[in-house]
Amino acid sequence: MAKNFQIIDRRDFLKKSILGAAGLALAPSLLAKANAAGRLRTAHIGLGGMGMEDLRAISSHELVDVVALCDVDSNALSNATALFPNAKTYVDYRILLKEMGDQIDAVVVSTPDHTHAPASLMAMEMNKAVYCQKPLTHHVSEARAMKKMAEDKKLVTQMGIQVHSFYDYKLATLLIQSGIIGKVHTVRAWSPKNWGYDGPEPKGSDPIPANLNWNLWLGTAEERPYKEGVYHPGNWRKLLDYGCGTLGDMGVHIFDTPYNALQLDVPRTIVNNCRKPTGFGFPENNIVTYEFPQTPYTTETLKWVWYDGPGAPADHEDLKLPNGDALPDQGAMFLGEKGRLLLPHFQQLPRLIVDGKYKEFDVAPFNLGQPVKDYAGESKKHYHQFVDACLGKGECSAPFEYSARLTETILLGVIAGRFPNETLHWNSKKARFAEKKANKYLGGKYRKF
Repeated sequence: MAKNFQIIDRRDFLKKSILGAAGLALAPSLLAKANAAGRLRTAHIGLGGMGMEDLRAISSHELVDVVALCDVDSNALSNATALFPNAKTYVDYRILLKEMGDQIDAVVVSTPDHTHAPASLMAMEMNKAVYCQKPLTHHVSEARAMKKMAEDKKLVTQMGIQVHSFYDYKLATLLIQSGIIGKVHTVRAWSPKNWGYDGPEPKGSDPIPANLNWNLWLGTAEERPYKEGVYHPGNWRKLLDYGCGTLGDMGVHIFDTPYNALQLDVPRTIVNNCRKPTGFGFPENNIVTYEFPQTPYTTETLKWVWYDGPGAPADHEDLKLPNGDALPDQGAMFLGEKGRLLLPHFQQLPRLIVDGKYKEFDVAPFNLGQPVKDYAGESKKHYHQFVDACLGKGECSAPFEYSARLTETILLGVIAGRFPNETLHWNSKKARFAEKKANKYLGGKYRKF
C-alpha cells in the first residue's frame, strides 16, 4: 500500500516549507495596512466545489482583490481562472506562499480535510490571516496548534461554518441563553447523510487523470495508488486518511449553534456506538454520546447524543413532536428544565415545545429584525465578516480560538469510532485520553512530498 513513505514531524514540515520565505512575511499588526489602497489581497488554495463557493463569496466583497489561485486539479484551476484571469495560478500551495508572500494579505483554504492544517499553518507562520473550511483540521493536535499560533501571532482567523451567521441560528442562541427552556440537560442532534464507507479497501490502481497531480493531492498523507471514483473529487470525506466522516462534515454545522449557545468547552467522556473499525473508511452509522461539564446554561452535566448515517436519528421519546409531526431531515433538539427547543438545519425557525405542545414566542426583544430565508445573502455575511476583520473593521464570530475547540470535540467523537461502544475519558488540560491506546490517533505523521 505505502511506498517511499518518508515521515517528517509537523514542525519540521513547516520549517522546510517556509524556508526562503521568512523575509516575505508581514508583521500581523500591519495586516490592515498591508495594501495602501485599503484593500485585501487574497490567495485561494483549493478550488473544487466548496472552494469555488468560498472564492465567489470572499471576492463578492467590494474591497477584495483575488491575486492567487491554487489547485492540484487543472480543471478546477481553469474554472477559477476564468473568473479571475489576472490572478497568478499554482498547483502547489507551498510555492504560492513562497513566491507571493509579500503580495497577499489573507489565505483561504478550501482543500480536503487532511490538507487544512499543513496549508493553514504555513500561511499563519508567515503572518497571514486565514479563512479555513470546516472541520478546521484532520487531527486534534493540529487544531490545538492552529489555535495557539493564531493566539500567539494575533492573527485574524475564521472557520468556514457560514450558517454560524444565519438568522435562525442566532435566534436559537439568544433563546437558549434567555432561559426559555431553563438549564439544558441534553442535546440530541442528527443527520442522515452518509459520509462513511463499510466496504473493503480497493485493490490495484487506475491511471491518474491528466488533469490531476496525485502526489500533491495526497500531500502529507500516506502514499497510495490512485483509484478512480474512490478519492478525488468527491468521496474523500468517507476515508480515514483524508476526511472526518459525517460527523466532521454535517456535525460541525449542526453542533455549532448548541455548542456556542451553551458555551461548551471540550467533553469529559465520549463513546461511539458503531461497527468495528476497518482501518480504511469511517462507519456509515454512528451514535456518539458526549458528556460535558457544567456551564452557566446547562445542568451539572450535559449529555449530547449525535446520530448519523442512513435512518438517523434512532427513535427516541425526546425527539417526538406535537401532532405527530415528522422531524426535520437534519437538526438538533435542546432539552431543558422547562421544555424543548427544536432547531432544524437550516433556515427554519426554532420551535418551542412545552408540555407536549408548540408554544409561540416573541422575537422582538432580540433585535434581529424579521426572519431571513436567503442562503446566498446570509452566507456572504460570514465571509464578509472575515474580510472586514482583516481590514480592521470588527471581529470574526468563528475564530480559531472558538472553532478549534469545536473541531476538537468533533474529532474526539471520530476517534471514538475506532473503539466501538467503549467510553473514552478525555483530559483537556493534558490533551490526552486516559485510555493510552487512543492517544496515537490524536495526531499523524506528515509524508515528505
